Amino acid sequence: MDLSNLFFTYLLYFPTYFIIPLPISRSSFRSVSLAPNSLTLPDRRLAVAVAGEMDDPLDFEKEDLLLPRVAPKRKKVIELDDLLADFYAEKNKAVKNKSKRSKSYDSDEDDKKTHQNEITFCKFVDACQKQVSEIGADEEAPIWGQRAFGLQKPYPLLEKPPIENCQLLRAFSQNNLASILSFDAEQVDTFLEGLLINGWLMNLVTKSGSLENSIASWIFQTMLYSSNEELQVSACDFWCNILQSKIEAGELLVKVGWFPNYSILKNALTSYGYIWPSNNTNNHQEIQTDSTNEGPPVNITSWIKSLSTLCQIRKVRQIFSISESEELLQVIISLHLDRNLLGLALSLTGCLQSIIHYFTDSEWTDSCTRVAESIALRVQKDLNCLRIVECIVGSDSRIKQLKSQLALHLLIIFFENKVKSDEEILKLLISMNVKEKKCDLFRMYLCLNLTDSLLLPHQPFEENSKIVSLWRKFLRNCSSQISTTDWRNYAAKVRNKASYLLHNMKLKGNNY
Repeated sequence: MDLSNLFFTYLLYFPTYFIIPLPISRSSFRSVSLAPNSLTLPDRRLAVAVAGEMDDPLDFEKEDLLLPRVAPKRKKVIELDDLLADFYAEKNKAVKNKSKRSKSYDSDEDDKKTHQNEITFCKFVDACQKQVSEIGADEEAPIWGQRAFGLQKPYPLLEKPPIENCQLLRAFSQNNLASILSFDAEQVDTFLEGLLINGWLMNLVTKSGSLENSIASWIFQTMLYSSNEELQVSACDFWCNILQSKIEAGELLVKVGWFPNYSILKNALTSYGYIWPSNNTNNHQEIQTDSTNEGPPVNITSWIKSLSTLCQIRKVRQIFSISESEELLQVIISLHLDRNLLGLALSLTGCLQSIIHYFTDSEWTDSCTRVAESIALRVQKDLNCLRIVECIVGSDSRIKQLKSQLALHLLIIFFENKVKSDEEILKLLISMNVKEKKCDLFRMYLCLNLTDSLLLPHQPFEENSKIVSLWRKFLRNCSSQISTTDWRNYAAKVRNKASYLLHNMKLKGNNY
């Protein structure tokens, strides 16, 4: 192809932009034709189109198969984000190089610093552990609970009703049942037990209108000592139904000639293994031994229920004397401390109220004081004090009086007989500084709760009374002088209890 043909070919591709008829390379054509500053907008668009066509091989290049093919190169558009990324990458690389140059320190000095830090940390941990041990130096007070029963003793043999004098059995001998019942001792027991369990014995006694002494004694002994739970429960229900029958003209609906007495109930309690105050030391040693006969037995439920019913018929018959009633009241209160009897709490509460109302108004004042003093001497001076007071539940005046007297005698023992009245106790409590570390906050917690029970007869409080003023001052001392950061044992309990009582007084209308 000669020069004229080549120039003509150039003019076909670039008729407007190339006016110099010189043979130049294709790359030069493309670099000149795509210069953006020398072209107008329509020309730029045409130049882009022409440049796109120039990427294709020319006619003579298509014919020449020996020339190597060159892959088209695409120009990458560099945006502002790419420039920023490159800038910060170079900057980070420079910082890393600088930090590497600055880490020229001695490894021995680094080991010394690490060892020094470990020693400092260990000392700090030891100091913290010492403070914690000082805060919790006092051991937590044990939970309430006091065993009321030790080892059971052998039960007495059950008395069998005499056959020849039993009017009920004679009635059977006069009818067709005489051939079935031959009056053998074992058959008589089995026959009577069946009547008792099935409820027929109660129907027979109710229709006859009287309960024979032999049958009454046999049923009560069966209730106290029978190992057959169904039989002893039936015997208990029989006696309770008899004693709770309608009373007409001061008499029971069923005529009863035999009643149980205090000695029978006390002997049964002794057989159950009850720890009497006079034998407390010896029985405590028996408790420590392992035995399957360690009380209380299942019969204690019927014992409590029958005692409660016997105390409710004072108008019909006075079964217990004043001293015996006081002793039984102490027994029932002490049973509240035995955790094995928690399931009988409702029965114990009912029995306690029955015994309290067994006394007349003239008898109650002195009896209440004697019972409270006796219990205060025998109960342990720990959480059992609160438990023994809290178990006396009720809203009537006698319940409040008994709780107050019991709390009074416990506080008197706490302060070694240095106080005798409510006012003296409050003044002594106010004089105690609860901020001091030597202050026994557990003892203060007991005194706070006992004093609250002590002041029950004074509620609702009379405004401007001296007792109220002292009580309010003591509560404020306990609630304000003990901070929330005080980690002593029972500090939070004393503060919260005092705050609650003080707030409760305000809610009830006392404006302080």
